[in-house]
Amino acid sequence: MKNIIFLLVCTFLSISTKAQSYMGAWERYHTSEEGEKLKSVVIFADGYQVLTTYQAETGKFMSTNGGTWKLEGDTMTEKVEFDTDNPERVGSEVSFKVTNNGTVLSIVGQDMDMKRIDDGTPGALQGAWLMSGRMRDGKEETRDTSGPRKTMKILSGTRFQWIAYNTETKQFSGTGGGTYTTEDGKYTENIEFFSRDDSRVGMSLSFDYSLVDGKWHHKGLSSTGNPIHEIWSLRAK
Repeated sequence: MKNIIFLLVCTFLSISTKAQSYMGAWERYHTSEEGEKLKSVVIFADGYQVLTTYQAETGKFMSTNGGTWKLEGDTMTEKVEFDTDNPERVGSEVSFKVTNNGTVLSIVGQDMDMKRIDDGTPGALQGAWLMSGRMRDGKEETRDTSGPRKTMKILSGTRFQWIAYNTETKQFSGTGGGTYTTEDGKYTENIEFFSRDDSRVGMSLSFDYSLVDGKWHHKGLSSTGNPIHEIWSLRAK
């Protein structure tokens, strides 16, 4: 019995360690059929991932998809929560073989090698977060995060992306992302793509941030110049 328990523990630790090796951000440069230079970035947080493609030179948004992910051996399984190219895939699961040598992630049988950007460090906010409330007039207004309508932000050690979508209607509302830093209580986003307005590409936005009882308080001015004080909660697996 002890041997069985020991083997189960070892197997669990092996799976966890292997999955951990995918955490962080990966990128791929490629060319479209029309000759456009494209950049694809995938961010893996604990239990959630997002893959986005945009024009490498202009930042023009092309597509995004993502949802949950898990790894069993060399098989990765993703459950789709949003997909701008094919919304009908929302709710479905897809499995494929993957390899990872620590610096290059590959999907077996496809021409899709991605180079590691970071391993989840040094970002203080690494993880998948859901918008869970706002501060108005000094009072916290909470937001139900269990419903189908979600605003999620996924961060690696250096990359961020927010996505607004509805898993029930399969509607996609918008996304934006790029690089970020956290230093001395300041969270700074450098926008590389923005689905709603390409003119925001290249902007840097700085916010005050703090972690209060495990919640991320995000305070400053939005990309439109409006004051915000958002509250984000880590998404449970």
